[in-house]
Amino acid sequence: MEDMNRAENTAPKEDKRDLISIMNEKFPRMSKNHKKIASYIVDHYETAVFMTAAKLGKQLDISESTVVRFASGLGFEGYPQFQKALEEWVQGQWNSVQRIGVKYRGSSQSEIFESVLRADMDKIADTIQNLDERAFSAAVEDILEAKHVYVIGLRSCEPLANFLSFYLSMIRGDVIQLKTTSMSELFEQMIRIEPGDVVIGISFPRYSMRTLKALEYANDRNAKVITLTDSIHSPMNLYSSCNLLARSEMVSIVDSLVAPLSVINALVVALCVKAPEQARKSLEELEYAWANYQVYLNDEIDFINDEPVLDSPLIREEK
Repeated sequence: MEDMNRAENTAPKEDKRDLISIMNEKFPRMSKNHKKIASYIVDHYETAVFMTAAKLGKQLDISESTVVRFASGLGFEGYPQFQKALEEWVQGQWNSVQRIGVKYRGSSQSEIFESVLRADMDKIADTIQNLDERAFSAAVEDILEAKHVYVIGLRSCEPLANFLSFYLSMIRGDVIQLKTTSMSELFEQMIRIEPGDVVIGISFPRYSMRTLKALEYANDRNAKVITLTDSIHSPMNLYSSCNLLARSEMVSIVDSLVAPLSVINALVVALCVKAPEQARKSLEELEYAWANYQVYLNDEIDFINDEPVLDSPLIREEK
C-alpha cells in the first residue's frame, strides 16, 4: 500500500494548459518535422482536427510514425488522445460566438458599445501600468540604427504591421513588411537578413507559428528581434531581446488590438522625437513628391478651401 501511495505521489500531473500553449512552449526544442506538424496544426486547425495521423503525415509528406511521436512528445499516450485535446480546443474556439451571446444577452446597443469601449480602456491602462521603459527605449534605438527593418504580423495582426510599416517608411528608409501565406515565401523575403538588421514581430493569441519561425530565423542570422505581444509568457519572446507588451484578449468574436495599436503610435512618436531631422527630411521629400506628381489630386477632398469636384457628371438612367 505504501508503494502504491508513493507511486501516486510521483505520477506526472496532467497538464491543464490548452494544447496550443503546450505546442508553443515546446516549439523551439522540436525537430524539423515536428515543427512542421505544429505549424500546420496552428495555421489549419479547422481541417487538422479531422485528420488521422496517417492523413496528416501524407499532407505534410512525412511518416505516420513521426506524427505519432509528435503527439507523444507533447505528453499524450498516443495520437487519438492528442486529437481529442485538439478537438476540445477547436470546440472552444467555435463556442466563442455563443459565449459572447450569453455575456451580452439582454443588453442594449448602447450598453454593448459602452462595455466594449470600457474594456478597451482597461487594456490601455493595464498596458501603461506594465510598460517596460528600458525595452521601449531600446526598441527606438534599435529601429533608428538598423540597416534594414523587417515587420511581420499575420492574420488579425496584419493591419498592425501595415500601420507600423507605413509610418516607419515615412521616418526612415529600408523598411520591409513581410507578407506571406507560406513558410517558403516568408524565408524568400528574409534571405538577405543579416547582423545589423531588425525584425519586429507582432503576434497575439492565437499566436502565429509562421511569425515565430520568422523570429527564430532572424535570431539565427544574428539580427535583432523586437516583439509586440501580450505577455512575458508569449512564445514570441523566445527569440527576442526587446519585448513590448500590450494587453489583448477576446472581448468579442474579434481580437481587441486597441492597446497594441496605442503602443505602435507611441513608438512612431518617440522615433520622430528621437530623430527629428531624419523624420523632417523624409516628410519633406514625400511632400515634394505629392505636390509635383499630384498624388492626392483626386484622392482627398478639402471641404474647407476647395469645392468638391467630381471627375465626371452623374448620368441619370432614362426611364
